[in-house]
Amino acid sequence: MIEIRFHGRGGQGAVIASKILAVAFFKEGKFAQSFPAFGVERRGAPVTAFLRVDDQRIYVRSNIYTPDHIVVLDPTLIAAANVTDGLKEGGWVIINSHLKPEQFKAKLADYRIATVDASGIAVEHRLGSRTAPIVNTAILGSFAGATGLVGLDSVVDSILEEAPVKPEANADAAKSAFDATVLEE
Repeated sequence: MIEIRFHGRGGQGAVIASKILAVAFFKEGKFAQSFPAFGVERRGAPVTAFLRVDDQRIYVRSNIYTPDHIVVLDPTLIAAANVTDGLKEGGWVIINSHLKPEQFKAKLADYRIATVDASGIAVEHRLGSRTAPIVNTAILGSFAGATGLVGLDSVVDSILEEAPVKPEANADAAKSAFDATVLEE
């Protein structure tokens, strides 16, 4: 079983991202389970979403405490919270940031790091506003590119089916992020 944890802030689309990625895995013949965890439900508050993927039915119904990979939609959460809590050694940390992966190595030494300027890509595709870009679909393209666990075509098809607004722009953002993802050297 592969377990993925998403860390974001209210309004960035972490919950929708986990759902869309679950649909993408399902399209590739996997079983998937996606669910959120909320604190105070308000824009800007930390949000966690979870995704489990397996080749067989999934019966576990708990939060994910030892994820294989994490996706960070807001890089300020790396300093504000222990986003890598329980992350398995060698797991991927996909970060929405214009910085290079090596710039996160001091804090995330035991993990593989990929970065993508999902905020810039979202602004370019007019997803959200300049001050509050919606980065969820861009980060999914980056996840597909970095991990290779799911195909970009499945992600794009799922975005076109599941994105609540601007499905084409969201799909284009995922494609742009797939190509713009920077892996640590």
